[in-house]
Amino acid sequence: MKPVDCQPIYRDGRHYDRLNADVVDDIPFYGRLAGAGPILELACGTGRITIPLAQDGHAVTGVDVSASMLRHARDKARAAGVHIRWILADTRALALRARFGLILLPFNSLAHFHDAESIGACLSAARRHLAFDGRFVVDMFNPRFDYLTRQPDERHFVARYEDPDSEEPVLVTESSSYDRASQMMHNRWHFRVGDGAEEVVPLNMRVFFPQELDAIMRCAGFAIEAKYGDYGGTPFSSSAEKQLIVCRRA
Repeated sequence: MKPVDCQPIYRDGRHYDRLNADVVDDIPFYGRLAGAGPILELACGTGRITIPLAQDGHAVTGVDVSASMLRHARDKARAAGVHIRWILADTRALALRARFGLILLPFNSLAHFHDAESIGACLSAARRHLAFDGRFVVDMFNPRFDYLTRQPDERHFVARYEDPDSEEPVLVTESSSYDRASQMMHNRWHFRVGDGAEEVVPLNMRVFFPQELDAIMRCAGFAIEAKYGDYGGTPFSSSAEKQLIVCRRA
């Protein structure tokens, strides 16, 4: 299996939270799917989803491969007054003595697994931990050809936020190139704090086309219950931005 190479972009949870401060629409979507049983969030990061679910009274476990992200998540959970079980682990090798009524793989996290063996190991781990009547939810972007055909020398705006240390403005732009053979989008995120020097951080994402992703889920032992194109529950279509797949064990 290829190593997970997303660590540079997730090295500081404070920056991650400020960068994604406006990403909140998925939280009520997952809340509507949550039942009375325990919840497992894979690639939980800073607890952006995990902590609100715990605040709603759910028993939640969060797993992530980044120690720095989990440190920030623990601090946030402590400040919010909620108890969450945080586990530092590679999802592909996860082995907990528990099953969960709802398992989440949110916010394009499956794209961090780049080869077939890694993808299979991740989905197998999810299936092992899923209760027999539970649901597994995968959130992936729906590929856009205008994005895949970007020229490597083009710059595109990503976000602007305030640096957590200096409070100076941080500008984030992106340059990208797509490799059709591997279905890999090779992104380079350019961070500039104030007038300082620019820092370039790689972010490589595996692209999953709609019929391909459906087939991968079925081959991994899941039955697709529903597929949505947004967090409001709109049925998936070619114009959808998201691939939100709700599965059960086949």
